[in-house]
Amino acid sequence: MHVKRFAEAKPYDAPNHYGVVGLRLQGFEPGGPTNQWIGLSQFLPGGGAGPDSTPFEKVYVVLDGEMTVIVDGHETVLGRYDSCTIAPNEVRQIVNRRNDVCTMLVVIPYPPGAKP
Repeated sequence: MHVKRFAEAKPYDAPNHYGVVGLRLQGFEPGGPTNQWIGLSQFLPGGGAGPDSTPFEKVYVVLDGEMTVIVDGHETVLGRYDSCTIAPNEVRQIVNRRNDVCTMLVVIPYPPGAKP
């Protein structure tokens, strides 16, 4: 078992994201997961990401607040404990349209060639 305390989580910058602080909870460390990494993103009001895509799928789980996910012009609002899977190469945009922080768990496989 690999335990990592929240106090040990390090911030990371995600490309094409704004108004967000991301913390890496698991991944890219000795003894950690070998297939994916887990991030905790805290989006300020008006914060978001995209539009863009990645060549691998990702999963979003809203832990608190609301996040609007836009795919192919269709908007879906995710609330507390709602989740979605973004398919490989699917163009998405996300935006926090509320006046409170949206906290979201993000599960992403390692990019090709990345070493945990």
